[in-house]
Amino acid sequence: CLCLWDVLPRAASFQVYLIILVQWQLPVHMEEAESKQDGSGEADGGEESNEQEVIVIQDTGFTVKIQAPGTEPFDLQVSPQEMVQEIHQVMMDREDTCHRTCFSLQLDGNVLDNFAELKSIEGLQEGSLLKVVEEPYTVREARIHVRHIRDLLKSLDPSDAYNGVDCNSLSFLSIFTDGDLGDSGKRKKKGNELEQIDCTPPEHILPGSKERPLVPLQPQNKDWKPMQCLKVLTMSGWNPPPGNRKMHGDLMYLYIVTVEERHVSVTASTRGFYLNQSTTYTFNPKPANPSFLSHSLVELLSQISPAFKKNFTALQKKRVQRHPFERIATPFQVYSWTAPQVDHAMDCVRAEDAYTSRLGYEEHIPGQTRDWNEELQTTRELARKNLPERLLRERAIFKVHSDFAAAATRGAMAVIDGNVMAINPGEETRMQMFIWNNIFFSLGFDVRDHYRELGGDAAAHAAPTNDLNGVRAYGAVDVEGLYTLGTVVVDYRGYRVTAQSIIPGILEREQEQSVIYGSIDFGKTVVSHSKYLELLEKTSRPLKVQRHGVLNEKNETVELCSSVECKGIIGNDGRHYILDLLRTFPPDLNFLPVEGEELPPESQRQGFPRQHRHRLACLRQELIEAFVEHRYLLFMKMAALQLMQQKANKDTNKTSSSDAPCKSLLEGKEAEESIPELAQAKELAESLVAEDGSVTGDPRGCKHKGDIGCCVAPPGVRFPEDSAEDVQKQKQLLKDAAAFLVSCQIPSLVKDCLDHSALPMDGATLTEALHQRGINVRYLGTVLEFVDKTPAKAQLEHFYRIGISELITRCAKHIFKTYLQGVELSALSAAVSHFLNCFLSSFPDAVAHLPPDELVSRRKNRKRRNRVPGGGDNTAWASLTPSELWKNIASEAQSYYHFTIQCESVDQAVEKYGLQKITLLREISIKTGIQILIKEYNYDSRHKPTFTEEDILNIFPVVKHVNPKASDAFHFFQSGQAKVQQGFLKEGCELINEALNLFNNVYGAMHVEICACLRLLARLNYIMGDHPEALSNQQKAVLMSERVLGIEHPNTIQEYMHLALYCFANGQLSTALKLLYRARYLMLLVCGEDHPEMALLDSNIGLVLHGVMEYDLSLRFLENALAINTKYHGPRSLKVALSHHLVARVYESKAEFRSALQHEKEGYTIYKNQVGEAHEKTKESSEYLKYLTQQAVALQRTMNEIYKNGSNASIMPLKFTAPSMASVLEQLNIINGIIFIPLSQKDLENLKAEVQRRQQLQESGKIEEHIEDSPMELEDKIPIDD
Repeated sequence: CLCLWDVLPRAASFQVYLIILVQWQLPVHMEEAESKQDGSGEADGGEESNEQEVIVIQDTGFTVKIQAPGTEPFDLQVSPQEMVQEIHQVMMDREDTCHRTCFSLQLDGNVLDNFAELKSIEGLQEGSLLKVVEEPYTVREARIHVRHIRDLLKSLDPSDAYNGVDCNSLSFLSIFTDGDLGDSGKRKKKGNELEQIDCTPPEHILPGSKERPLVPLQPQNKDWKPMQCLKVLTMSGWNPPPGNRKMHGDLMYLYIVTVEERHVSVTASTRGFYLNQSTTYTFNPKPANPSFLSHSLVELLSQISPAFKKNFTALQKKRVQRHPFERIATPFQVYSWTAPQVDHAMDCVRAEDAYTSRLGYEEHIPGQTRDWNEELQTTRELARKNLPERLLRERAIFKVHSDFAAAATRGAMAVIDGNVMAINPGEETRMQMFIWNNIFFSLGFDVRDHYRELGGDAAAHAAPTNDLNGVRAYGAVDVEGLYTLGTVVVDYRGYRVTAQSIIPGILEREQEQSVIYGSIDFGKTVVSHSKYLELLEKTSRPLKVQRHGVLNEKNETVELCSSVECKGIIGNDGRHYILDLLRTFPPDLNFLPVEGEELPPESQRQGFPRQHRHRLACLRQELIEAFVEHRYLLFMKMAALQLMQQKANKDTNKTSSSDAPCKSLLEGKEAEESIPELAQAKELAESLVAEDGSVTGDPRGCKHKGDIGCCVAPPGVRFPEDSAEDVQKQKQLLKDAAAFLVSCQIPSLVKDCLDHSALPMDGATLTEALHQRGINVRYLGTVLEFVDKTPAKAQLEHFYRIGISELITRCAKHIFKTYLQGVELSALSAAVSHFLNCFLSSFPDAVAHLPPDELVSRRKNRKRRNRVPGGGDNTAWASLTPSELWKNIASEAQSYYHFTIQCESVDQAVEKYGLQKITLLREISIKTGIQILIKEYNYDSRHKPTFTEEDILNIFPVVKHVNPKASDAFHFFQSGQAKVQQGFLKEGCELINEALNLFNNVYGAMHVEICACLRLLARLNYIMGDHPEALSNQQKAVLMSERVLGIEHPNTIQEYMHLALYCFANGQLSTALKLLYRARYLMLLVCGEDHPEMALLDSNIGLVLHGVMEYDLSLRFLENALAINTKYHGPRSLKVALSHHLVARVYESKAEFRSALQHEKEGYTIYKNQVGEAHEKTKESSEYLKYLTQQAVALQRTMNEIYKNGSNASIMPLKFTAPSMASVLEQLNIINGIIFIPLSQKDLENLKAEVQRRQQLQESGKIEEHIEDSPMELEDKIPIDD
């Protein structure tokens, strides 16, 4: 499956580029296109434009023949939707034609237009022959050719992934599966002959091992050993060709050293590549004799270097054997926090990229920079009436957005590295602003005391992320005619940089003239505009923002529908932009003490309100949604209760017919009039659900109304007197929302962790769990205190430990940020290694090693003069000591998280909270962008520091941006999930397949949501009995998770576990074990052994080992799983009963019946107490106990017989059963939550008939009502296919 994602920008101008973006259909993976089920086209049956929509999703392909020079013609499956450009891509990726870049495709002698869709080409049909015709080169084509050859030579080289460039990232799955598992799963089945399997895991993977090595994180891939094709390929110093040579067709010169040490100079001319007679010091452009003129550089090099020919062929073979998902670029860059020492080789393209074109503009759109703002807004304006239009629009938005995020990141790094000139160079460094590549960059410092009232630099640091959340919220509402800026926030080398697209014309005007809505001085002067009010009114309901009035400087009421700082500017392009959305959501009163205002008792009991660093603390959108939902339910309950009471009263009084008020919960007008509380409750709920346009924590409205100028809203904001009562209501809502977070959301998170519906494994997944429930990370200390006081604290130990580790590393990150700002570039690696030593090393007096070279003396002289942004003595960092750092961490924890850490060194923290140093190292590296050398570190030596400056390889940016969504695909996905939950597996499977197609259409082949789709699809394939297909889909899910999330992300660990199960089901036992061992290693690294998920993993490993008759090893894992399950689920849990049963089975296989009986009895007791004697589980356990007792008695008899009669004893043969693979697989399915219900054919027929009968009833009787209620129409209208 080929991805055009990266080739797109080669269009000659933005207009063409946009056409390509918009027209271009990502080719569905070829194999999927062929094997697609026919029925799934009906999936969208309910939509009005049914036919048109389905055609796009489900297009029949056809086959064309392609004839390239020097190769046999081959067949290619294409789709009418594709463009000619895509056939070019296929040619450049195929093993036998990959060295061609400059050619045209011709049908019957006519050249095809690259940007034409295949269906628009006359005469192109099934079986047509397309000829590949070599075209003359231009300078641009020659450059593209050399770049492409270099990419082919580097195609197996992982250095781009380690260096975090060009959206390359790492994947190690193929090492554990010995290459591709094969789409059919029919690999050479090594695993079936049990004798061949070496099941012993490395020592550090065994339960109880305290060793946590780092090197196995990136196992050595034998394919990556470089197959050298050339020693040097670089641009010659004779470039560019002089005028007289240009007129002979010379385009550029290359300098090449072959493996055989032959130095040659090559001319790229319009006709192709040939050897010339130049040397390093003399220029002689005449063709050498022979000149080996060839259209492709590869053909030329194959003639002059046998080693090149041999190795290049082998390299391309290996390249095409790799799974496409290992090669395709990811949409956003993923950085690796560890890397081996990679040799730095000469690379002409990399050197050219660094110093030429790409600093100023994109190489592929020659001579013009991209107008990011125009691209971002134009894609938003595309039509979106039907499915095909929405797909094109979402694809274009996503593509431009990922390009913008990459460009903004590159620009932000260039700004901090000093590669971009400021637009106000005369000002102090921290106040400077920059423009690069049509993107505006500003630093996260409080410039001109803008945020002085709100917390200075701390507020300036928080504002960009708040603003980004606002941009995300308005982008999701997607109101036509309202525009936001492209925004990316980059943290790099201790600085925060905000990158924004530029509103046309804004640089030519003063801010006062530009702003026609909102306020530029925090509410002192306020203006409004009818068009903005009309547009923002549309966001009022989804964002819960109430329209409200504030007073301007003339005491006139001005209507706003947003916070007062939200500014409206009409650009020169006539578009209505809103910016400064940092207060899109309401203030968090728990962290904003306000004089004269009391918080509800729930908040006060927890010690709120607390002073925070800055006054921009906002509630999260998720919390607002949850709070509204909570209030609405409360209202419904009250209303129902009141109506019931009233009905009861009416019945007793016999005053009116009893059914009158019960017409509808919300229609009981009489009820409202007679019961004032009900009227109030309804009013309240409606205000919450924005029924009448008013809202809960109206973020902005509420913000300013709610805090009447006494705190968050800058003192400038004033409200009209007639809204005083409303303002009081808003204040109360704000207080209630803050109390709701503390009294409902935090306890519900802890409850979810107790019943294991939330299972965070590391800092990132913990943060995600908090955010999903609307809890900001600043509440982490409160959450940990809550856990500490919970009676079931022992069952939350894993959660507490991850929370402490997250809190400590976040505090360290805050300190590291300011620490780095005082370091000059030449001392960066020394400073980072010194900080890590102070943070993690047991060595008590870590001393910074200033570079021992000529830089030192010069640095001493320059020390005072060279002030960096952030200021301070440039070697102040060197005086940091471990005890000082840990004191700072403790005080940071106290002041930021209001949590007390009682430890003065890393060893005390490890001891007290059961942390792992390697886990802390991973967390701090990921949070700060540090990349370290992969080797074994000795953290506990008291004689020498752990890290040296040679161990710090790189420092990467940490990037935050908006993730545009594929809405239609997501609806299909949700409908599919719903169908599966209702038991319609086949229909669910078809919908999810459809969702996968749509996701591919919008995101390209790589995305975290496609990963979720593939995982679910694999599980469905497995349940429906298609094991090979499950294996193929799950393999893609693992590869994608490694590439998009990271090789040791908790999701990747889970994907490995699922893949191991499907491998086992396909009879690939050794592969299944390798995958499980890998998952266990990763989990040990990420969170240690003491985690509920480890019990599941160990049960899996134990069962597979039992299946291959490694009983002693199996017991070690199963007994560990039993211990962990007992700890986290309680000794009476059904999981524990199952664990006992698994252990008993292994003891039975070892013929140790006494131990087996003991464990099975434990299990039986749990079943009997929990589900009763009549339950089938209890009966099964009881049967098994009888069987074990018989076996034990038989064994004892035999032993007695031997003791009595010696060698003459007549011994009955005992049945020692090796477990059957089927029984092991059955147990694996049970522990992984996959339950098959065996049904006979007759049962199936009856079931189907019953389902259809119910459906008909439902459709005839309830269909209208059903459609009205349903929030998601798709689910109800999807026909169910037989």
